[in-house]
Parts: sequence; C-alpha cells; structure tokens
Amino acid sequence: MSVLVYTESENGNFKKIAFETASYAKEVANMLGTTVTAIAINVENPSELSKYGVDKVLTVNNDKLTNFNAKAYADAIRQAATKESAKVVVINSSANDKYLAPVLAVDLNAGYASNVVALPVSTEPFKVKRTAFTNKAFNITAINADVKLIGLAKNSFGLKESDGAATAEAFEPSLKDEDFNISVKSVDKATGKVTIADAEIVVSGGRGLKGPENWGMIEDLAAVLGAATACSKPVSDMGWRPHEEHVGQTGKPVASNLYIAVGISGAIQHLAGINASKVKVVINNDPEAPFFKAADYGIVGDAFEVVPKLVEKLKEFKANNA
Repeated sequence: MSVLVYTESENGNFKKIAFETASYAKEVANMLGTTVTAIAINVENPSELSKYGVDKVLTVNNDKLTNFNAKAYADAIRQAATKESAKVVVINSSANDKYLAPVLAVDLNAGYASNVVALPVSTEPFKVKRTAFTNKAFNITAINADVKLIGLAKNSFGLKESDGAATAEAFEPSLKDEDFNISVKSVDKATGKVTIADAEIVVSGGRGLKGPENWGMIEDLAAVLGAATACSKPVSDMGWRPHEEHVGQTGKPVASNLYIAVGISGAIQHLAGINASKVKVVINNDPEAPFFKAADYGIVGDAFEVVPKLVEKLKEFKANNA
C-alpha cells in the first residue's frame, strides 16, 4: 500500500507544485509507515521526483493526454490508485486539479479535502487542517472514507528534498472513448513572461495607475523581481489589462510568496482572492485604503514616485550582489 501522488506537468516538465505535492506525500507516507508512488503523465524526466522522496514513478505516455482532460486524467489516476492499493491520494489545488478532484473523488469513492495546508493532525482518525472562509480561518476536517483524497494548497508546505532513487515503471491505463467527450482544439498561451499560477512574486496594479499608458512601471517592477503582473477587477473591466490578469475572488486566486499591490484600494473580493499570499505589500496614497489593514507592509505615497524609486533601488541591490 503506497501513498499515491499525482504530479502535475506541462510541456513534458514538472511544475514546481508537483515537487511540493511530492514532498508532502513523502511526509504523509512516513506517518503511515509506507512508500510514495507518483503518477506522471507525458513527462520527459520522471527521475526528478527522486529528490522529493518518491519511491516509484508510474510513467504514462499517451498522446491523447497531451492536453489536460479532467475525466481522462481522473480515470488514469484511479487505475494507478487501484494498482498500488493506495488509500491516500495527494493532488494539489491548482485550477486543473480543482476540476479533477470531484471527478476523481467519485471514481475512487473517496472523501475529499481541498485547500489542505499542513500534514494530517492525526491518521486514526484521519484529520487534516484546511483553510476556510476564503482563507480567513482554518478548520480541522475528518475524512472517514476508506480512501482519502487530499488537495494540497499551493505554497503551504514548501519543497523538502530527501535522499532516494525512484524507480520508473511504464503504466498504460485503459482509457475509454467516453473519457474524451470533451476535446481540446487549440491552446493559446502567453510566452516570455511569468504566469500568475506559477509565480512566486506577483505585482498587481489598480485604478490608482489612472490609465493603461502608465502600466509600464508595473512591468518594470515585475521585471526586476522576476514576477508576474496582475490587476484588480476594475482595471480588467475597463480594458486596461486582459481579464486573465484579474486576480481576486471573482478572478484568479493568488497564493504567492510575495504580493505587491500598487494603487489598489482593497475591496473585499480582491482581498479574499489574494489572502493566501504569504507576504502582502501595498503602495497607495490613501492611508485609509482597506488594503492597509490586510497588508504586512504598507507604503503611503504616490505610486508614480514610489515605484520608480523602488525599481532603481532593486536594480542597485541586484548589481551589487550579483
């Protein structure tokens, strides 16, 4: 009996969150006194998982699975769990995995806990700590089903390297035609920039920028930090920025290590969507802006003066510490 972990990938490479999920699965396996088996779909170098405690990798190579398909992926993971007699299955809480989770839970007849932020509080009974009320509180959830499905929240556990050498085993799940009732015709992605989903740092702008012509300073700050750019809902609604950059409760959730809000007042829907970020910094000329109450650090000042000076100082720091 192994702990099974689904390790998410893209274009043949593991995403960073795959290593975090594997690290978490290893610690759970240690608590249960068992091993970790990973399922990796269309990955070029499955041995990378060895550094994060995986003992065996079931490698699936199937052109039908090139693009994410919740039903087909769930079917493949279910068959892997059955093969390994896994009673605990670990996935993450990415957008794809949130589509995957309910289908997989039904397939496995499992109890599912999403947004898990820590190792199990206990294993008998099996209890996990989760975020609740849009990351404003925590709860302890007991999973009483025979199979437990855990959705690990991004950046909640970190990467933990361990010694080991994972063995690779080819795995060919039997996929049904009805798994592919939905097909992907094309995928268009932005290139040459950090995506919000994968970013460690996010720089976000709001209406305080006064117009799309001033967005350059957000991009300058993001460039020097290696960050993704994002925006508030009003900015995307007015067409200053594309809707895919809108973060918040009604946009994309953000769980970055650092979130910098420039000219964003801090509406409750925005704060709910970025509350899982570890460190929040706000730059705003209104000292009464609601964001200051939620931020770890705040700068009261004109963004048109503060941001260029911040970029300049960061460039100096990087030059002196290269």
